[in-house]
Amino acid sequence: MGSWLLFVVLALVIGSMTGRAEVSASEEVPGEYGRAVKILEEAGIDRPAGEMVLIQARGGDGPRATDPAFRTAVDDVVSAVRKTGETTAMVSPYQSKAVSRDGRAALVRFEMRGDAETASEHVQPVLHAVGKVAAAHEDQGLRVEQFGSASSEKVFNDAFGDDFQQAEYSALPIALGILLIAFGALVAALLPVALAMTAFLATTGLVAVVSHAVPMGDSANSVMLLVGLAVGVDYCLFYLRREREERAAGHVARTALSIAAATSGRAVLVSGVTVIVAMAGMLFTGIAEFQSMGLATLMVVAVAMFGSVTVLPALLSLLGERVEKGRIPFLSRIRRDGGGSGESRFWRKVLGGVLRRPRASVAFAGGALVVLALPALGMNTANLTLDQELGDDLPVVRAYQHMNEAFPGGPAPAEVVVKADDITASPVRAAIDDFRGRAVSSGASTGPVKVTVHRAANVAVLEVPLAGGSDEVRSERSLRTLREDVRPATLGGVPGLSAPIGGQTAASADFNDRLASSVVPVFAFVVVLAFVLMLLCFRSLTIALTSIVLNLLSVGAAYGILTAVFQHGWGASLVGAEGVGAIVSWLPLFLFVILFGLSMDYHVFVVSRIREARMRGLTTRGAITHGITTTAGVVTSAAVIMVAVFAIFGTLSMQSMKQMGVGLAAAVLIDATVIRGVLLPAVMALLDERNWYLPRWMRRLPDLSHDAPELTAPPGTTAPVGRDEPERVRTQLH
Repeated sequence: MGSWLLFVVLALVIGSMTGRAEVSASEEVPGEYGRAVKILEEAGIDRPAGEMVLIQARGGDGPRATDPAFRTAVDDVVSAVRKTGETTAMVSPYQSKAVSRDGRAALVRFEMRGDAETASEHVQPVLHAVGKVAAAHEDQGLRVEQFGSASSEKVFNDAFGDDFQQAEYSALPIALGILLIAFGALVAALLPVALAMTAFLATTGLVAVVSHAVPMGDSANSVMLLVGLAVGVDYCLFYLRREREERAAGHVARTALSIAAATSGRAVLVSGVTVIVAMAGMLFTGIAEFQSMGLATLMVVAVAMFGSVTVLPALLSLLGERVEKGRIPFLSRIRRDGGGSGESRFWRKVLGGVLRRPRASVAFAGGALVVLALPALGMNTANLTLDQELGDDLPVVRAYQHMNEAFPGGPAPAEVVVKADDITASPVRAAIDDFRGRAVSSGASTGPVKVTVHRAANVAVLEVPLAGGSDEVRSERSLRTLREDVRPATLGGVPGLSAPIGGQTAASADFNDRLASSVVPVFAFVVVLAFVLMLLCFRSLTIALTSIVLNLLSVGAAYGILTAVFQHGWGASLVGAEGVGAIVSWLPLFLFVILFGLSMDYHVFVVSRIREARMRGLTTRGAITHGITTTAGVVTSAAVIMVAVFAIFGTLSMQSMKQMGVGLAAAVLIDATVIRGVLLPAVMALLDERNWYLPRWMRRLPDLSHDAPELTAPPGTTAPVGRDEPERVRTQLH
């Protein structure tokens, strides 16, 4: 125990000393967007946070930009913003000609002083000043609204930062409360949470060290906490429940601990390796955010697994009977009513019906999951727009919408980063002028195209408002026109010149292209490696195949539920998701990796218990009954914890977080009930002895089954508890 605490402290200290390297802007999205940002980074060009203030007539008969009232409003905005002392590079719409075609809207542009990354921290005085001007001119039929990178980030952080953080903090008390119900004793309930959290803390330090080789994204810590808490609690829960079960059966504490180590301890190792393999699939995406999430989560799973098979047994040995301290009378009595076998009465009744009619159970449960999965065939993935992600009630969202209507493509223009040996050379200037003209004449841009030249770095940045604006399909079509037609015909003829096209639309398109190309490798890697692990650990081709099929069915059902709720709107009002109409593009791949790992987690524990019972001489049906009923209670407890934690994220205001929370919660619930409680036992009952089939030529494969050693029966029992079953059974299993 002391060594574990020392390890946790050292990991945290070393991590704090090395610091954590974050994913740079150029690493966030591969492709042209990343190359464009990299040119700016290498040139040392710091892009300040740009802001815009829209002055617009509220109706079709309101003031025009040439009217005195309108000019007064523009002057008031310029004066008020300048007085804050937080801005620079102020440009009036009368200087930049940033006036809409109908003449009833104009944009005041400026930049925030200082670093763009911290601009959101000192943009409030500017927002306050603009708000006062807006109030003063409201009676004149004018709207005055601000939007930009600093103001949007501040509003986003204010609205959802505390909300998201609160969701993370809520996970611990929820997990502890459910564990109290599961164990009926405070000490026993605290052990899994304490071990899971220390594993998370230790991994936080280790991740900081590793981040200097693989930079970490913003989401890595949150996903690491969720997965670390889930698997950490799961592993301790299974281990601790098995130890208590063996003691209740009459074994002395040391023997009970040995049995738990040989059975649940082995299952923890197999499960942990399987989850690690699933998380490693994210490394194949080539997307920095996914890679950092994958690396961080596989590390926390490895640390939690190590702690569960080393520290937990030591703690249980040290505590002995004191693990039952802090009994809660009512809950303890409920736990004792189940008897000492650890079997679930509810699941025994359910299982009785399933095993009596396995064909009907497979048809019913399998058919229900297929029906749930059907909507996924028409899944539409997209990068959610600002109003889809945040709703249209926030001022920053309304400002963005109004700006995009008046100046399509203006709030999020494409950025052409031109790098040349001499940016002031005549051929380069002529090519840039030609590009500006053709961008508008081709219909890809609404214009005007703004050019900023950085002579010292021989770089020019062209801001090109895209035709299509916030319409993702149209704006991406305009981007393709710029990349495939306009650029080759203009900038492409200058030797030594490079001109990658970036911007928000480009980032979105490049991200989706990379994501689409990584789906097949990630799916193949995770499925094939999981199949091989199941084959080697259970020595059964049948179990390996059914494991993959059942887990894919679970993931498919989760996809179908997501599509039905968030795309088609069935029951969307229950989770506040009206009007979304699409699944966020990164979610299907992310869900597949996470769900496949967590599903295999349960599968390994349940099938390990079934195989163990079969090795002790029970018939296949008897082993199924024993394995399901003795693990159902603990699987349910573990699943309830995960469902509750994931459901928290389904209550957040961000639609992407809602989708993630609903998808994860639905899949875990389906997996722990329909899959493990009905479909798995029904399929295994139909297969009977074929569950243990392994072709002769496969018997030469490495044997990772590591069956439990012979153990003596508890006092007063005659049932076999070790591997003293007939030779016939061993032959069938191997």
